[in-house]
Parts: sequence; C-alpha cells; structure tokens
Amino acid sequence: MADASAETFPSERLAEFCAAVFRHCGVPAADARRAAEILLAADLRGIDSHGVARLSAYYGLLKTGRINPRPNITVVRETPSTATVDGDNGLGLVVGPAANQIAMDKADAIGSGWVAVRNTNHYGIAGWYVLEALRREQIGISMTNTSRITAPLWGAERMLGTNPLAIAFPGLEEPPIVIDMATTAAAFGKIEIAVRKGEPIPEGWAIDSEGRPTTDPNDMVNGGAMLPLGSERSRGGHKGYCLGAMIDLLCGPLSGANWGPFTPAFALSHPDPRRPVGKGIGHFFGAMQIAAFIEPDELKRQIDDWIRTFRATRPAPGTNGPLIPGDPERAAEQIRRREGIPLIAPVVAELRVIARETGVPFPP
Repeated sequence: MADASAETFPSERLAEFCAAVFRHCGVPAADARRAAEILLAADLRGIDSHGVARLSAYYGLLKTGRINPRPNITVVRETPSTATVDGDNGLGLVVGPAANQIAMDKADAIGSGWVAVRNTNHYGIAGWYVLEALRREQIGISMTNTSRITAPLWGAERMLGTNPLAIAFPGLEEPPIVIDMATTAAAFGKIEIAVRKGEPIPEGWAIDSEGRPTTDPNDMVNGGAMLPLGSERSRGGHKGYCLGAMIDLLCGPLSGANWGPFTPAFALSHPDPRRPVGKGIGHFFGAMQIAAFIEPDELKRQIDDWIRTFRATRPAPGTNGPLIPGDPERAAEQIRRREGIPLIAPVVAELRVIARETGVPFPP
C-alpha cells in the first residue's frame, strides 16, 4: 500500500488518462482501453508496482519506437490445443490478452489450450489473465519472463527476471483463490517504491554489486541483484531459483523469445542485452475447461470447503491466522474502488511530465 502522504485519484480518471496517453502514442483505441484496464487492475488490487507507476516506462519505449503501437499479432505454429504467437514487438498489455484469448478459445473447443508467446513486452500483472479465464469457467495459468534483475542461487550478477506466475480457482459462495506471485523474494516494483520513498528493504531481498546481502534498495539498483524466492539455500532459495528457471524456459526457448540475461530491458535507462537469442520477451498461457475434469459447481463447492477449512486454522501466535491467496488484493480493491488509487509523489510527478509532453490532461 502507498503511504499516508500519497495523493488519491479516482480509478476511472486514471484509466482515462492512461488510455489517452496510449492513444497519443499511436495505440488503437480498443487496445489502449485494454492496456489501461490492466494497469488499473494492478492498482486496484494493491499491486502498486505494476499499475500506473509503469506508464512512464511504456510511454518512453513507445515514444522512442522501441515498442510497436500497432502490432500484427500472428500465430506462427499451431495444433488444436497449442499455439505459438508472434507479438510483432507490440505492447505486452495488448499481445498478452490476444494470446490468452487464443488459449481460452482452444480450451472451450477441446478442453485445454496452451500458448507460448514471443516478440512481446511487459504484460502487466499475471493475475489479470487468470481472472479472465474464471469468467469462462476455466482455470487459467499465466507466466512471463522479464528483464534480467535476479541472481541465480550462489550467483553474484543478474541473470533471470522476476518471472511471475499466476493461477486461479473459482469458488461458489466464496471469492476465488488467486495465486499471483513473482519467483523472486519480492517484485522489483517494491524495490522501486522503496527507492522512491527512501526506505530500506527487508534482508533477503537483494545483494549489492559485490554479491553481499543489502537492505539499501539503491545498492540493488546500482549494479546489485534481487534474490530468488527464499534467498539462501537454507531458506529454500534453490526452489525459488528453479521456479524462475522453469518459467524462463517455458517463456523463452519454447516460444523463440529471449531468455535469461538476454531479455530486453523495460526501462530506457537500462541498456538492452548485447546478444539477443530470440525475439522480445516471452509469455506462456494455459487454460483448462473445468467441465473437462469435473462439474464446475462441484469444484466450486470443494473450493469453498477448502477456503473455509483453511480459514479455520488455529492462528500462529501474534497473527490472525492464515490468509487465503488473493485476500490482500481483494481487501485493497474494496477500499480503492471506494476511496481511489493512492499514488506517491514521484509517480505523480512522472505522470505530470507525461501530461505536459502529450497534452493529455492529468486528473486534478
């Protein structure tokens, strides 16, 4: 959550602003609306690192021609249940939804669909895509590789991205279980927020340029690296590393996208890798028709029972008991739909620069 000094803006106004900026950059109106929707979904769910705070990066890449605003998205390889999609270097916020749609259509047709994507860019929050699958009585899986920012276990330099993964399960009376996570100890956006706020980061999130543990986010930004989920091997860091590697391999080599240290940068201030091994970054989507396995309402009743059983777990000392995956995001969304989206001062300043350059009015 943003701090108490943040300015608050209605989500609808921020969505309008983002869509107008994308249109100014040549993105077609329908694509611009969808891209803005995904950004605001992140902010509404409390994932500040992937919401409108990212607009400056997208805008910079579009403005300099490093992202194609009007991609010709094509299927380059296909079977009844699988496809490889080339995103023509388009916005990931446009290419991702198109590829996810293909996976869901295949699931509707024959039970499951699996789509690998290359030649694309940052696609927002992984959770947005699996929530779309729930609307169609499907279980969705979403993952992407990202710019190198993470050291492998026992490494002292950036080789992998934060490489997020999401999956969701529907409830009948209970809200859905939504698992949406980076395979690093934290999302990189949380490092960015700590830098903006001038706050330390928890131990185990990052190392400095010499490979030493650090709690100063600037050490990580200035040549350091993030750590995989678990950080050290004694804390399960090898498992986070393997999860990140799995996602990188599904999104990169399988699709023909770049992988590992060769993934393109998502900020103008970061140089692109010297040796591309594929096209753009990669995504991977899966969709499974629930009815292909079990009656949908029966699954939902079991999910309800699972949720209620876990909520009844005896709490650990000093806690209120276990959370269900998706609880924090739902709580944030309830508040933010009512009270607005809080943005910290540096993010507001970046958005106002974009407003001045494009002539798109920024919400008061």
